[in-house]
Amino acid sequence: MRLTAPPRQRTGKRDTEGMAIASFVLGLVGLVVLNLVLGPVAIVLAVVALRRDTPRRFRAWLGLALGVTDLLLLAVLLAVHHGTSWTAFG
Repeated sequence: MRLTAPPRQRTGKRDTEGMAIASFVLGLVGLVVLNLVLGPVAIVLAVVALRRDTPRRFRAWLGLALGVTDLLLLAVLLAVHHGTSWTAFG
C-alpha cells in the first residue's frame, strides 16, 4: 500500500516563469539593498530563463536589466565614496 502521492511532473515552462519573476523581483530589491549579491543572482536567473525559452520574456529581460543596474549602481557608489558603499557617520 502506497501512502505518499506520486511525484509531480514539472513542466519546464512553469519553472522558467518562476525564474523570470524571481529575477525581476531580486533585481528590483537589489536596487535598494544587497546589490552585490542580488544583482548577479538576478542576472543568472534571467539568463537561464531566457535560454530555456520562458513565456515571460519581457519580465526576464527586465530582471536582467535590473541586475546589471544593481552592479552599475554599486560601482558608482564605490567610486563616489572612495571604496565604501555607505558610511555609518555622514
